[in-house]
Amino acid sequence: MSDMEKVIEQGYAEARVRVRYAETDQMGVVYHANYLVWFEVGRVEFIRQLGLDYKTMEQEDDALIAVAEATARYKAPARYDDELIIRTSLSGVRGPIVRFRYVVVRAVNGSGDETVLCEGETVHFVVGRDMKRREMPAKYAERFAAVMHRLVKKD
Repeated sequence: MSDMEKVIEQGYAEARVRVRYAETDQMGVVYHANYLVWFEVGRVEFIRQLGLDYKTMEQEDDALIAVAEATARYKAPARYDDELIIRTSLSGVRGPIVRFRYVVVRAVNGSGDETVLCEGETVHFVVGRDMKRREMPAKYAERFAAVMHRLVKKD
């Protein structure tokens, strides 16, 4: 099964990061804003696993995805050297507006046990280099629609 088929089937993509010392505060806990960086890591990997990429979207299609809103709900702390999994899914697509959902979990020694650390969502508008709203490029809209269609069919 290809990465794209896997994302469409399960409805999400996974990215892994290991917490670096520089990402923690004096209490040894990950600084809250780092989750937004990890959301971006997850979002880029989600798009990549769909067989697409940001660089092509920006350079060839003159389309950028501007963040309009970001939310995060923290449930448990991440600490230095934790291995984290960022699960990224689409929670909505309507024209040039895209919503991504994230769940960040701590993987426990490959045992399958996981602790949810943070859940969040980002809302994006597709814009051109002139920063004016524009339509989503067709190939992105088609892949996103395939994921959303599959999610709707599962429910």
